[in-house]
Amino acid sequence: KKYMTELVKQFEDKLSKFTGAPYVVTTDCCTHAIELCFRLLEIKSCRFSAHTYISVPMTMKLLGVDYELSITPWQEEYQFLTTPVWDSARCLKPGMYRPKQYQCLSFGPGKPLDNVRGGAILLDNEEHYKQLKMMSYDGRDLSHEKWIDQKLYKQGFHYMMRHEECESASLLLENYISAGNFEHKYKPYPDLRDIEIR
Repeated sequence: KKYMTELVKQFEDKLSKFTGAPYVVTTDCCTHAIELCFRLLEIKSCRFSAHTYISVPMTMKLLGVDYELSITPWQEEYQFLTTPVWDSARCLKPGMYRPKQYQCLSFGPGKPLDNVRGGAILLDNEEHYKQLKMMSYDGRDLSHEKWIDQKLYKQGFHYMMRHEECESASLLLENYISAGNFEHKYKPYPDLRDIEIR
């Protein structure tokens, strides 16, 4: 278990150094990273680009967030307006972190770091880092070797990035940095204003 935890920490440390974010929380995907940030910050309303993946408005619906879709175009990342949360799924650059923000990354197929699966949250709030780590890992305090030894839990979610995914992503990140190509072009997402979610 210690070895597995170290693999996760090694990848988070590499991301921290590369992006300039003081803290990094790995997750199983970008959508869940966004969800955790909205839950932690208790965000109840926002506005964001209609040109995004369908899981984003579905997450808003799940959380009961009152949202509005805008026609704002974007390339690498966009902000959930009136919040400090960003969907940075298509961005991975040196020093990309913005102070006091929560930037959510994706390491899925076709993204800058083309791993099998994975995501992360970049942030600079130490207390929120600790809370998000626990939230993403079933509410677990990893200072306990066995989860059954922990007697008090806050609501958590099974959203952690697995150690083998962190191991492969760590190697991909090293190659990505060596290649030095941090500019990427993508086709825009469809306009979700044309789609109804019931």
